[in-house]
Amino acid sequence: MATQRNTNLVAIVDDDDLVRSALQGLLKSVGLPAQTFGSSEEFLKSGQQHQAGCLIADIRMPGISGLELQAKLNAEHCRIPTIFITAHGDEKMRMQALRAGAVEFLAKPFDDEALLESVRAALES
Repeated sequence: MATQRNTNLVAIVDDDDLVRSALQGLLKSVGLPAQTFGSSEEFLKSGQQHQAGCLIADIRMPGISGLELQAKLNAEHCRIPTIFITAHGDEKMRMQALRAGAVEFLAKPFDDEALLESVRAALES
């Protein structure tokens, strides 16, 4: 069954309310629609993995981590351009994420413009 992607919709998955709110506001300020989720499980239950044009996900979250979410999506052949954000990343984790198809891996705190540039590139891919 083919699914219709809303190519500009950005899904944000992060367990931190402030991060979700800040990212949604940043994306809205440049005209990009965003939907937020407090966990990987909430995102998967929403069905938005079939509509989103880009995913921004935290690496470390309770329950399913960002990397585990990426693996689940890959296993379901649901290829969403993914940008990981983390305060706890290292080079090994970064390489694992990029090898699995992530388009970017940003350490918190990151530059807003760097994130927006990554989102724009992901939406165009």
